[in-house]
Amino acid sequence: MTTKALVPSQMLLTASLGSLDAYIGEVNRIAVLSLEEEQDLATRYREQNDLEAAKGLVMAHLRFVVHVAKGYSGYGLPLADLIQEGNIGLMKAVKRFDPKVGVRLVSFAVHWIRAEMHEFILRNWRIVKVATTKAQRKLFFNLRKNKKRLGWLNAAEVKRVASDLGVKPEVVLEMEKRLSGQDTSFDLPPNADDEEAWVAPAAFLENAAPSPESVAERDDMESHQQALLYRGIDSLDERSRDIIGSRWLGEHKSTLQELADRYGVSAERIRQLEASALKKMRTSFAT
Repeated sequence: MTTKALVPSQMLLTASLGSLDAYIGEVNRIAVLSLEEEQDLATRYREQNDLEAAKGLVMAHLRFVVHVAKGYSGYGLPLADLIQEGNIGLMKAVKRFDPKVGVRLVSFAVHWIRAEMHEFILRNWRIVKVATTKAQRKLFFNLRKNKKRLGWLNAAEVKRVASDLGVKPEVVLEMEKRLSGQDTSFDLPPNADDEEAWVAPAAFLENAAPSPESVAERDDMESHQQALLYRGIDSLDERSRDIIGSRWLGEHKSTLQELADRYGVSAERIRQLEASALKKMRTSFAT
């Protein structure tokens, strides 16, 4: 079941053009379904996957989504966006609705509609997420209407709100602090002067990570040095390669005496061979 299959294209176009009043007027003119009509459409969709029947259920309940969305107008988000999210919740409800349970679709769908609106509000009300736990989300949508005045809650009010909502008092205090805090712009406002520079985080937060250019330059340099190293090692004879590898490239660095014992020569001879090999490698690097 998709959005296009359920909502007429002309209604989507009306909403996209910004004529929200026209959209609301259109959905309010759609007839309300009787119990028998709703049961018939729901049964056809559930048993026959009839998308036209599902479309009829959704269309008849769009006015209810508008009604619910208006209840969340105090969060400063566009009503059209809230309605759109609620419509998604309505479609999810229609997809899961079982007419045999014996309840009306509106009673079942309200939970899905509000859930989508709640998620949208929490994602967009502020840049910083203000509610993460279940208790905090309950407070987010109920603390305002439980406050009897505009000021901070006193101890008695904190206990009352906590008791009414079934959360701990410290959760009430934390959420009140989050809701009372004001957003700070990351960048300075256009008319700010130099004395206000310290207020904006952009003025004193420095990104210590290397820039993409420097990362690319470093990787290129490492690849180049590695290629030179391999070329220098390839220029050595087998014994010299073993000496350089044992002395510099392995996890266990061999001593001069260990290599001397391996090749049956003096440690001084191994040192001379090592010095000669390194000199030859440096010459190879320069060419």
